[in-house]
Amino acid sequence: MARILMGVVRKKQTGMYTARKRVPPRLQAAVGKLSDPPRDRVAWLQKSLGTKDLSRANLLGKRVLMDFDKIIARAEASLAPPPMQADLSDREIEQIASYFFAEVLEEDEEARTHGLSDEKRPGIDPEFGLSARQMEEFTESRDGVLAASQQQLARGDTSTIQSEVERVLEDFGISLDRKSVAFRKLSMAMLREFVRAMKALQDRDKGEPIPTPKARMPPVQAAVAGSGETLTAALKGWEKARAPSPNTLQEFQYGIGRFVEFHGDMPVVKITRKHVAQYREALQDIPKRRSGKLLKASLPELVEWTKQHPTAQRLSAGTVNKLLGAVQTIGIWARDNGVIPDDVQWSDPFSNMRLDEKEPERAPWDVPELNTLFASPVFTAHKRPQAGGGEAAFWLPLLGLFTGARQGELGPLRTGDIATDATTDIVSISITEDATKNKRLKTRSSRRTVPVHPELARLGFLRFVDARREKDGQDAPLFPLLKPGPKGSVAESWSKWFGRYIRSIGINDSSRVFHSFRHSFKDGLRAAGVGEDINDALTGHSNASVGRSYGAKDSVRRFGLNRLAAAVAGVTYEGVKLP
Repeated sequence: MARILMGVVRKKQTGMYTARKRVPPRLQAAVGKLSDPPRDRVAWLQKSLGTKDLSRANLLGKRVLMDFDKIIARAEASLAPPPMQADLSDREIEQIASYFFAEVLEEDEEARTHGLSDEKRPGIDPEFGLSARQMEEFTESRDGVLAASQQQLARGDTSTIQSEVERVLEDFGISLDRKSVAFRKLSMAMLREFVRAMKALQDRDKGEPIPTPKARMPPVQAAVAGSGETLTAALKGWEKARAPSPNTLQEFQYGIGRFVEFHGDMPVVKITRKHVAQYREALQDIPKRRSGKLLKASLPELVEWTKQHPTAQRLSAGTVNKLLGAVQTIGIWARDNGVIPDDVQWSDPFSNMRLDEKEPERAPWDVPELNTLFASPVFTAHKRPQAGGGEAAFWLPLLGLFTGARQGELGPLRTGDIATDATTDIVSISITEDATKNKRLKTRSSRRTVPVHPELARLGFLRFVDARREKDGQDAPLFPLLKPGPKGSVAESWSKWFGRYIRSIGINDSSRVFHSFRHSFKDGLRAAGVGEDINDALTGHSNASVGRSYGAKDSVRRFGLNRLAAAVAGVTYEGVKLP
C-alpha cells in the first residue's frame, strides 16, 4: 500500500491532504516575524495541498516541505548562534529530559487521536483513532523498542538516542560540547525518560488513562529572544569587576539562581515589577528549614511543597529582602556598566519592593552588660586566649564600641590602615577593601575613614599599633593570630569564640552579639547630636532615599577630618567602666 509522505496528513473532515512541519520552540518567534502577516510566534507551518489524491499529495508535499525548511533556515540565520558550552546544571538536565518525555507522550496522543499516516481504507479502518490491526502493529513495535532501550540503559549505551539529544538541544538553542560530561549526563537522562515514556505508552495500550504532560520549554532558555544581557551574564560581569568575598558571591548566586528557576534567565532589561512581585511572593513560600530532597528542590518545587505543608515555618522578611537585594544589585550594576543597551529605557523594578521587617533582634549593649564584659579576665587580668586571637580578644570589642565597624572590617586591619594626617595631626583608621589581604567589605559605601576615639588612645591602642609596626613592618596585620575561615573572613572563628566568651561571663541575652557594638556606636552618635549624614559616613551606611553614599576619601573631603573627629569624640557611654 502506498504510504503518505512524512509531514503530510489528511484532514478527516474534508479528506484533503495538508503539509505540516513543527517549528522548534526557540525559532517560533523568529518564524512568526517572517510570516505574512507577521505573528507573535508560529508553532506549526502548514499548508493545504488542495487534493484528496495520495500520489499528488506526496508530489506536492515534497515541494511545500522544502519551502518550510527554507523558512526555518531563514529563521535560524536571523538568530545569533548559541555559544558552545561544556556544562549544564542538574536542574537544566532534569528539565530538558522532562521536556523530551512529554514530547514522546504528546506524539503518541496525536497518533491515537487522529490515526496513523497511512491511507485509510473505507469500511475497514475507523474514521477516528486506530484500527485493531494498527493497534496490534503499534503494540508489537513498541514492545520491541522498549526491550532494546532497556538493554541499552542497563549498559549505559546512549548511541541510539544521540540524534534525539541533539534535536532537543537545538530546540532549546543550546550548543553543548558532545565530549563534555554534561552531554553524557543529558544523554543518560533522556534515555531513562524514553524508557519511562515507553512504559507509560504500554499502559495506554492496556487502556490506562495516562495523561500527557505539557511539553514546556524550561526557564533556562527564556532569554533567547530577549534583548540585552541576561541576569547570569550580568552576575559573571559583576563578579569579575568586584571580586566579592566567597560568602557574598554565594549569597548572590543563590538569589540569582532562585530568580532564574522561577522566571528563567531573563535579560535584565525585560524584568518588570510584576516579575519582582511574583518572585517575592515565591520566596515567602520557601520553608525556613529544609532537608532531604528539599535541599536540592527548585523554587517552583518549594512553592508546591509549601502548599501541601501550610504550617511550615517560612523564610523571614529579612532573608527575603536580602535575596531581593542580591538580584537588585546585579540589575543596577548591569545598568551602570553598559550591559543594558544604551537605547533602552530602564528603571529599577526592585525599588520599594522589599517587605516590612520586624525590629532587628540585635540591640545595643546595656550599661550593666558592658561593665560585665570589661570587668572580665580579658580586660582586667591580661588574659589573651589563643582562640580569641591573642590581642584581638582585647581590642576588637573596644574598637567595635568606639568605631561602629563590623568585626569583618576590624579583623583584617593592618598597621598601614592607622595613619596620622599631616595637616590636622588627627589619627584615623582607614577601612578599605583588598582581596589579596583578606580585606573585604559588605558594600562599596563601607569604605570609609574613622578618626581614632580619645578613649582608644587613652587605652593604648596607638602604642599597640606602633609596637606591631616596629615588630613586623609598615603593613603588618594588627591581629596576626586571626586566620581566614571557610567563608573568607578572618573573623569567622573569632566570632564564635566571642559568643562563647560572653556567655561564659554571664551575658546570656541571645540578641547580644558583636554587631551590637555597631548599634551602640550609632546610638552614641545620635545622642551626641551628630546628623544622620555624618553618622552614615562614619558607619559606612548609604541612604538610597536621599542618594547618600560615601567612600573613604569622599567622607573626608565632604566633612573634613576635624568635623569627623569631633563627631567620634562626642560618643560617650555614661556609666560604663572601661579597663
